[in-house]
Amino acid sequence: MSKLVLLATITVFVFLIQVARAEVKLPAVISDHMVLQQGMKVPLWGWAQPGETVTIALADQRSRTTADAQGRWIVRLNPLKTGGPFDLTVTGKNTIKVRDVLIGEVWFGSGQSNMQWPVHASRDAAKEIGAANYPKIRLFHVDEVIAETPLEDVRGQWVSCSPETVGSFSAVSYFFGRNLHKTLNVPVGLIYSSFGGSPSESWTRYDELKAHQEFKPLLNYWKNRLASYPEKMKQYERDLAQWEQGAKKAKEANQVPPAKPRKPYGKNNPNLPGVLYNGMIHPIIPFGIRGVIWYQGESNSYRAFQYRRLFPLLIHSWRRDWGQGDFPFLFVQLPNYGGARAYTYAELREAQLLTLKTVPNTGMAVTIDIGEANDIHPQNKQDVGYRLSLIALAKVYGRGEAYSGPVYDSMQIKDHKVYLRFKHADGGLIVRGGPLKGFAIADRKNMNFVPAEAKIEGDTVVVWNDKIVHPVAVRYAWADNPECNLYNGAELPAGPFRTDDWPGGTDNNNVQ
Repeated sequence: MSKLVLLATITVFVFLIQVARAEVKLPAVISDHMVLQQGMKVPLWGWAQPGETVTIALADQRSRTTADAQGRWIVRLNPLKTGGPFDLTVTGKNTIKVRDVLIGEVWFGSGQSNMQWPVHASRDAAKEIGAANYPKIRLFHVDEVIAETPLEDVRGQWVSCSPETVGSFSAVSYFFGRNLHKTLNVPVGLIYSSFGGSPSESWTRYDELKAHQEFKPLLNYWKNRLASYPEKMKQYERDLAQWEQGAKKAKEANQVPPAKPRKPYGKNNPNLPGVLYNGMIHPIIPFGIRGVIWYQGESNSYRAFQYRRLFPLLIHSWRRDWGQGDFPFLFVQLPNYGGARAYTYAELREAQLLTLKTVPNTGMAVTIDIGEANDIHPQNKQDVGYRLSLIALAKVYGRGEAYSGPVYDSMQIKDHKVYLRFKHADGGLIVRGGPLKGFAIADRKNMNFVPAEAKIEGDTVVVWNDKIVHPVAVRYAWADNPECNLYNGAELPAGPFRTDDWPGGTDNNNVQ
């Protein structure tokens, strides 16, 4: 997949030249084949000569506005009903006609590489691509851009979903949107904007981070990194010259050359706080959306405790900037991956679970059973998108299907055993491939967890270890790559949890 990385200064310069031409212009996301969100006021915006009158016509609506002193204009059409195709006409000193516009449901997908992972690299790729003939699903891929300051536009275009266009598109977004389209029978627009390996702070407004004292160490870390960049570049140039000599000698001696030194990042680092928000989120706002789907967290796992505050801050700031209220924000809890005893992913999943419980109008798709121990990019993106769509269908569109696996609710200690109760035990609690696995128990003396036996009794899970006389806490699936097999009757897995709040391994990590 090609990557476009632009500095803000270059993009702003190009943008100013465009405005200076005094023609009415539209952002890339308002273009042929787009989908506009039904049932809400639809923002449409662009640029023109300051003071220029701009007229917008779509379906049976007509609106007029005037460009402000900076040459920007915006209108909000009255709520539209699903349908199309329509033509959108924008008229100032020139006229722009946007063709083949549909009205339906629009979702915005973002995150790091697992959201970016394309259909052509996913499970059953050839079959999925060959069957992807959905002309009423429209796809918009935001090109990768790193920017020091918020930009006004992105690079991208809307395309109809087809075997020719779907292969390079986000698999999670596509499988999510496909199920919505099939179930709701309405046009679906999917915008995805992601960057592999990116941490959450890159997608968060810099001034939001700066306003919170707890993120000061993180911002100072990057400030110092940038300050040291000139000296690192000098060292890199010295190392590169030395390497070139060594590589030449190795080639002459028919030997393997030494590893080439890596060029240090400067301001073009996608991990810098705010830079992906500036380049890949801000320019899309305020395009009308129903909600967001999000798949990210791997790059923040070593700072999982910090993610408890960082992730909700991102959600809050996006919602505020979009100006559409607390729109649905659905996210993927990290799947199983890596070593069985490591803790960072377990603690990051807990941060995601706490976000689900504390931030309104959120939903979490549990994927603890569909990852791959040796691959951070599991190929099964179909179930990820499907589980996200179940949440949307139930919580956003009022479809009554089960959408969550069992979620820990409460515990009771009785006769040296712990009795656990769950929400979302739709169809009862079940075990896949019994006996029940993944539970650990601790006594009140040393807070040391040991493997536990567990069984289902009615609507509870009973957990015990004959050597633990005074149990006080239980954990389930508390590892990066746990063995676990608790589900509900809807065949949705229980997510990892713990009943204790004892200090974790990432509690004091606040920088890279």
